[in-house]
Amino acid sequence: MMPKFSVEELVPHSGKMSLLDTIVEYGEDWLHAEVQITTDSMFVDERGVPAWIGLEYLAQAIGAFSGSKERLSGDQPKLGFLLGTRKYRCTTDYFPIGQTLSIKVRRELQGDNGLSAFSCLLQGEGIEASANLNVFQPDDADQFLQDANS
Repeated sequence: MMPKFSVEELVPHSGKMSLLDTIVEYGEDWLHAEVQITTDSMFVDERGVPAWIGLEYLAQAIGAFSGSKERLSGDQPKLGFLLGTRKYRCTTDYFPIGQTLSIKVRRELQGDNGLSAFSCLLQGEGIEASANLNVFQPDDADQFLQDANS
């Protein structure tokens, strides 16, 4: 049985930018999380949360997946970067207030250089969004950013 972790233990985001509510379960190559759309949700307006925010929900679920791997090996979660997405499709323009979104990410490819590809699915009542996301997680994000700015 895998240990239970909170979102805060797995995702290096803080405050309102930590968008996931719950880590439901995870495994060797996948993670399942949930988001509750409320009147207090980040980016909410009178129609709900714009569907394009679904990309960030997916990316943070990937971050949580990575964080679970690091926690299990005794390390702290590291910063990662969303490089791009292919084929983000969503059946709605907004996630309505009161909706619970189920977010599932599965690692499809993992390179030795920190590059990974994930297939992602977001579902709610009458809602489905999917995408393939490419991410990069350097061994040392601070050094990577410093080198990128030189």
